[in-house]
Amino acid sequence: MLLGCCGSDLSNQTFHTDRPDLPECFQLSVLSWLPCIYLWVVCPIYIFYLKRSNRDYIMMSIMNRIKTALGLLLSIVCWTDLFYTFHELRQGHSQPPIYLITPLVLGMTMLLATFLIQYERLRGVQSSGVLFIFWFLSVLCAIVPFRSKILQASSQVRISLRFTTFYFYFGLVACELILCCFNEKPPLFSNVVTDPNPCPETTAGFLSTITFWWFTSMAIKGYKMPLETKDLWSLKERDSSKITVPKLLKEWEKELTKAKRYVCESSPEEVEVLLSNPKAASRQPSFLRALIRAFGPYFLIGSAYKLLQDVITFVNPQLLRMLILFTKQKGAPDWWGYSLAFLMFFTAFLQTLILHQHFQYCFVTGMNVRTAVIGAIYRKALVITNAAKRSSTVGEVVNLMSVDAQRFMDLTTFLNMLWSAPLQIMLALYFLWQNLGPSVLAGVAVMIMLIPLNVEQMQYKDSRIKLMNEILNGIKVLKLYAWENSFKEKVLAIRQKELQVLRKTAYLGALSTMVALTSFAVYVTVDENNTLDAEKAFVSLSLFNILRFPLNMLPQVISSIVQASVSLKRIQNFLSHDELDPNSVDRKNTAAVTVVNGKFAWAKGDPPILHNINMMVPNGSLLAVVGHVGCGKSSLLSALLGEVEKLEGEVSIRGSVAYVPQQAWIQNATLRDNILFGKPYNEQKYQCVLEACALTPDLEVLPGGDMTEIGEKGINLSGGQRQRVSLARALYSDTDVYLLDDPLSAVDAHVAKHIFDNLIGPEGVLKSKTRILVTHGISFLPQVDNIMVMVEGRVSEMGSYQELLKQNGAFAEFLRNYALEDIVEEEEATGRELIQDEELFPDDALSNHTDMVDNEPVINETKREQISIISADGENLRSRSVRRHGCSQRKHSEQQEKKKPQDMQKLIQTETMETGRVKTKVYLEYAKAVGILLSVLICFLYGCQSAAAIGANIWLSQWTNDASTNMTKENVHMRVGVYAALGIAQGILVMMSSFTLAMGNIGAARKLHHDLLTNKFHTPQSFFDTTPIGRIINRFSKDIYVIDEALPATVLMFLATFFVSLSTMIVIIASTPIFAVVIAPLAFIYVFVQRFYVATSRQLKRLESVSRSPIYSHFSETVTGCSVIRAYGRHSSFVLMSDMKVDENQKSYYPGIVSNRWLGVRIEFIGNCIVLFAALFAVTGKDTLSPGLVGLSVSYALQVTMSLNWMVRMTSDLESNIVAVERVKEYAETKTEAPWEVEDKKPPPEWPMEGNVEFHDYSVRYREGLDLVLKNLTLSVKGGEKIGIVGRTGAGKSSMTLCLFRLLEAAAGEITIDKVKISEIGLHDLRSKLTIIPQEPVLFSGTLKMNLDPFEKYSDEEVWRALEHSHLHKFVSNQPAKLELECSEGGENLSVGQRQLVCLARALLRKTRILILDEATAAIDLETDDLIQSTIRTQFEDCTVFTIAHRLNTIMDYTRVLVLDKGQVAEFDTPANLLSQRGIFYGMAKDAGLTQ
Repeated sequence: MLLGCCGSDLSNQTFHTDRPDLPECFQLSVLSWLPCIYLWVVCPIYIFYLKRSNRDYIMMSIMNRIKTALGLLLSIVCWTDLFYTFHELRQGHSQPPIYLITPLVLGMTMLLATFLIQYERLRGVQSSGVLFIFWFLSVLCAIVPFRSKILQASSQVRISLRFTTFYFYFGLVACELILCCFNEKPPLFSNVVTDPNPCPETTAGFLSTITFWWFTSMAIKGYKMPLETKDLWSLKERDSSKITVPKLLKEWEKELTKAKRYVCESSPEEVEVLLSNPKAASRQPSFLRALIRAFGPYFLIGSAYKLLQDVITFVNPQLLRMLILFTKQKGAPDWWGYSLAFLMFFTAFLQTLILHQHFQYCFVTGMNVRTAVIGAIYRKALVITNAAKRSSTVGEVVNLMSVDAQRFMDLTTFLNMLWSAPLQIMLALYFLWQNLGPSVLAGVAVMIMLIPLNVEQMQYKDSRIKLMNEILNGIKVLKLYAWENSFKEKVLAIRQKELQVLRKTAYLGALSTMVALTSFAVYVTVDENNTLDAEKAFVSLSLFNILRFPLNMLPQVISSIVQASVSLKRIQNFLSHDELDPNSVDRKNTAAVTVVNGKFAWAKGDPPILHNINMMVPNGSLLAVVGHVGCGKSSLLSALLGEVEKLEGEVSIRGSVAYVPQQAWIQNATLRDNILFGKPYNEQKYQCVLEACALTPDLEVLPGGDMTEIGEKGINLSGGQRQRVSLARALYSDTDVYLLDDPLSAVDAHVAKHIFDNLIGPEGVLKSKTRILVTHGISFLPQVDNIMVMVEGRVSEMGSYQELLKQNGAFAEFLRNYALEDIVEEEEATGRELIQDEELFPDDALSNHTDMVDNEPVINETKREQISIISADGENLRSRSVRRHGCSQRKHSEQQEKKKPQDMQKLIQTETMETGRVKTKVYLEYAKAVGILLSVLICFLYGCQSAAAIGANIWLSQWTNDASTNMTKENVHMRVGVYAALGIAQGILVMMSSFTLAMGNIGAARKLHHDLLTNKFHTPQSFFDTTPIGRIINRFSKDIYVIDEALPATVLMFLATFFVSLSTMIVIIASTPIFAVVIAPLAFIYVFVQRFYVATSRQLKRLESVSRSPIYSHFSETVTGCSVIRAYGRHSSFVLMSDMKVDENQKSYYPGIVSNRWLGVRIEFIGNCIVLFAALFAVTGKDTLSPGLVGLSVSYALQVTMSLNWMVRMTSDLESNIVAVERVKEYAETKTEAPWEVEDKKPPPEWPMEGNVEFHDYSVRYREGLDLVLKNLTLSVKGGEKIGIVGRTGAGKSSMTLCLFRLLEAAAGEITIDKVKISEIGLHDLRSKLTIIPQEPVLFSGTLKMNLDPFEKYSDEEVWRALEHSHLHKFVSNQPAKLELECSEGGENLSVGQRQLVCLARALLRKTRILILDEATAAIDLETDDLIQSTIRTQFEDCTVFTIAHRLNTIMDYTRVLVLDKGQVAEFDTPANLLSQRGIFYGMAKDAGLTQ
């Protein structure tokens, strides 16, 4: 066809000349049309894309004008050519048709290009890739004609007009190309960038984007000094949570509705069938489909790049074949060799650029998927039902966020390998087949046999993290009961299983290295009758090298897919859980709260917990709900909040709701933020709230006032303070309805009274609001409007106090038993109450830790004065009570002033982050964990392996030279034998080295985890108080995961690539010594780039891991408090907070990805240069070199690009992964507490016989640098005495008990028990001899028996006896599982009261001489409380008992009562004496209504 166009006279100039030239016909047709075809093909797609993109237009700039003018000029030049041809035809010179077609096509194309220049400007494109490629192609294609025109001109062919136009054309195209490299200004009305630190990528040009040049500024900054958060670029809009999460959720919603519709559409008969056959009904919503819809399109762009790259990969071996052929032909011209060398360089470089674009797209998709998945899980966790919560514990959900989301992210980067690997394999096999024939199949067979899979490890990891989470949450209890060993064994057992799985995978991996060896061995034996020449051997070798990568990747990808599919299922199940019905509570009606015929259950299938509840609470009234433990009081409040399943009836609440849960939920934020809870700060209102909740005195004690940071779960507040903060939050929120779940149980009697009077009661701040108060306190009942009595999930009576007394039902009975005196009628009490309230306050104000020496009399003075003032005051009571509720504005502002200068102490230190290079010490630590000898052995084995590989290849090159000297047939057996021997040796060495490496790594992983675990069990309590659990869990999950899985792979790859790169250099220098000259500058550049990169990338990795912890901490905090968050309607702001934290994390992750790309492009460029020089030197020395050596050096050079790039990546991965070792080490070496057992000081086994406890001048502080909590306590208690301990919140009651257990070590003085100084014996010896029933009952997930007796010391009878005494017998025997009853995480499936009883049962089992009760009765109704007290009296009759009491009636019959105030003994005597002394104790008793 071409000949027809060109005419036949244009013949070919031959190949074998020194001045080769292409035929003019070819130049005019193919070379001219190539760019045109490209542009016309791409144009429609590109224009469609531009139409869709919505940026604004760019103003005409000078550059734009020049570009357009040049474009028009170009088309004019082309038309000129066309008219010239017409002119010639007129003259009668007939020209072939090609002279008409080409100018026409070119002219049209140039017009199209000019149109695109303008259209891009209007659509706001700053730098065009499409046009750049077009101009580049045009210049490239014009170079050949340009050269031939010059050659013709020099040989004096007559110069026609076409020459002139062509020179013009070439010049203009070159100008366009140069101009195309520069960027236009940003669009005119683009959003004003308010961003302080925008990502330069958005404004980067085409060239800058494909070479990642825009990242250089950060690399330089990171090299000069360690990067900090403020140096990071903001996240691009399209990668932020704001865009990605809704995108995924929208698709997921579609899936859900589809699944629902599917269920609805099937007819009843079908449903029957579906139910009988569960498989058929599995039309579950598919999360995968949602992911693909949301992120697929973007990902496909990356896949397209990958396809292109795969095709280009195979060009180089073909070029290598031509190069070896070239060295064989003696007469071949040099220019052909050089052009081959440059072609090899060019294809390799193009491949680099394309590959990294592909990676970039994949990684960004991965990042978006992670953001979206975390966002989706977080949003879901806020609305799932209780039943769903039971099936996925906090630990599991956190794992979904951390591990599973991470899995997806890792998978997306590999996903393309799923189709690309088989494609590469097929292409490679096709070329290999051409080379070697069927013997290839042997190799493939081996490869297929060795594809290993692994799945099971995940479940072990899950259960281990879940257990760790619980252990860390209940660490205090473990310490108090000395149960650490039992739990440590449990963790190590799981860990053992986990490591076995790892070991299996590692060994399978070691076997897979045999592949290449087998292929060669078979190939050699089959082919012994063929001559094996350089061309065949080395082309096959380089094809095998290409083959090796996808084959190594496939198992990885497949196992990665298997893991991801497991993750997918888990996430899908979690996201498909039922959600709470937002409409179960009706929000509009007349009365404030009504329930009609309510019947509720915790979950859909469960038995109902509340039956026919009918209640109506009028606006502004106060309803008290009373009843026994587990009768459904808290459940009733949950029902009102819509937290439980409504089976029938209706619930409605008018207006907004505030909720105070039974166990206060405190965020890790400042005290003020906890109270404001997202509401704007209003000074006056805020002070009112603090006053009403009796928090003012506490603020004076806290180090930073109300700006003190509070630890996770409110760890640095006492129980009472937490409860009051929770109340303050409710009060500040200023809503219409208040649901209060027993808020007064955790605080002392007089504080409870203050709160009731100032806040909840008829005179309180909330008097105009609707209040529902669950309570166990009797003293307040006369003052409430209505009382509702609940019995076993039903309402037994309801009415006012007087009515219920008259009815003489259950309630009256209940009262008669518990009111020790008749409750004083309200009228007489008011006067005295008032006086008492006023005297209560100076007391409180002083009970901060001011160092007043001997301040008892002062208090008495103040009291007396005040009493006289009050009696002199003539106002009537009413107005005075009004004054009492006003806010004391003045006093407060002064106090705020006084607070300011103090420097605030942060409780939770920000997570420490190493900067600068990872210290060699850390590598040594890891080597030590592996074993020093083993480490050396591993390196040695790797060295041998490389040596064997080089040996085999050199032998191969010798063998191929036999072909040229015709010695092939004789030597074949020797050649084959030696080659096979070397190959087998190499295979065996590879196996051994990976095997020993795997052993070493697993050993290290075991050791590091063991150290970390052991240390954490030995760490003092104060560490756990100041370190967020999320941080410790992060060590146990993320960092251990890295040490288990990522680090071994990295070490393996690093060693392999290091030795490959080394051997490459050796081989190339050996075959072409001149290469050594080039190595030096390349090595210099390599090191230079690598230094820049590692410094930056390492710091980015660290920033990323530090910003990861807050996501999980915040998440687990949210999950525990989700009922509170929902009640206050703060759902959306918490979602925002989570999104912000995720974005912060991605902000440091994104530059991390880009840094890898940036590096890759630069390092591979160096590798490409090595290829270029290896080929060039092969060409220059072609006369001296044998084809075997050429093949050897070039095929090695082709390999080096990959291995150099991997080597730098691995160096940095090694650095960033070794950081995990650094972090685990850091937590494995924290300060430990005293030893658990001290051999030479062991007390006798029957100690303590009597139970005498003495304190001598005892002082203690919580942590270094804090004030003393107990000051110079001296007291002695005889064996068998019962001591009650009372005092205001923060007086040091709980601290005193912690001292007995040595959770706090003495600052001065000592405690002796039966003449043994407790500070000298081992902690377990001490703690196992004391028993505590702690303030907050902690249960672990597991059976009830395990919770009572983890070491299995006691028989079942003993356990049942303990349950009987602790009044749980009935509950447990009614359970189908009896003692094997599974407790869920934290004992969630028991009520708080029942958990408390379980703790009592523990104590009864241990039955030690000394028993400590820490506010144990707080969450229990009076009746159960009474039972417990009588149990303690009978069962612990001869023991020494210390009780911290809030309800004074529990300790009225104790031997003595100790009153603590500000850490000192205020009063210590029998209750009767104390009452007659009329001191602090008397005041408290009067509050509780126990005396007149």
